[in-house]
Amino acid sequence: MNPDSIAPLALNAWLRYDALSRMLPPGVTDVLEVGCGQGGFGVRLAQRYKYLGVEPDPTSCAVAQHRIEMAGRGEVRNIAVEDLGDDQFDMVCAFEVLEHFEDDAAAVKSWTARLRPGGWLVVSMPAHNDRLGPFDELVGHYRRYDHAMVAALLEPLGFEQVETRLFGVPLGYALETARNVVGKRRLAQAKTSSAEERTAGSGRVMQPRGSALGLATRVATAPFRLVQRGFPAHGTGLIARARRKRS
Repeated sequence: MNPDSIAPLALNAWLRYDALSRMLPPGVTDVLEVGCGQGGFGVRLAQRYKYLGVEPDPTSCAVAQHRIEMAGRGEVRNIAVEDLGDDQFDMVCAFEVLEHFEDDAAAVKSWTARLRPGGWLVVSMPAHNDRLGPFDELVGHYRRYDHAMVAALLEPLGFEQVETRLFGVPLGYALETARNVVGKRRLAQAKTSSAEERTAGSGRVMQPRGSALGLATRVATAPFRLVQRGFPAHGTGLIARARRKRS
């Protein structure tokens, strides 16, 4: 079944997925996605790999489980990554997740335990800490990232071959401006909630519903996905991959 009809992606998610698809490493069989949200990327990753997603938010997890079931491939569990036991994978990925952890090094350390030696970590996050804005606060972001921050985080934890690529030129800048307008309006209502509560609901914010809208976002972003490929050093989002050392 066409993933667009099962799990439509938002505009910025299409930009992110385009960059991600060109950063996926070779030789991967089984994949763990941490914080899979409503399964937008999970449905697509399950077409390529033996896929397991974990999502602690029960509302988002229920949507992801339904979508994975419709796709007929993969599995989603309503647990935290720490509850997986000793299972290890060729690739661990987390998209728009790391920035939600106050202690991001502790989060990566727990993900690393799920990676086989020589396995790959692939993550995405908002780029440029000086662009931290109202929408970041609304959805529980502690920070944004650049290449130096990613390398400084991953290398001491036993990773090598750290690569990063920016995405989102030019559409991402307009979308970020719009999200910050929305974020500023909603923050007044959200101020009474904790960062953890805002994080739990972040995967449901401004998400498209319905296959028709999913097709519309794919078509609308097509030219921008092509344009951003020519500017891998510019953009509002960051994809990073790194390999766990074998010893």
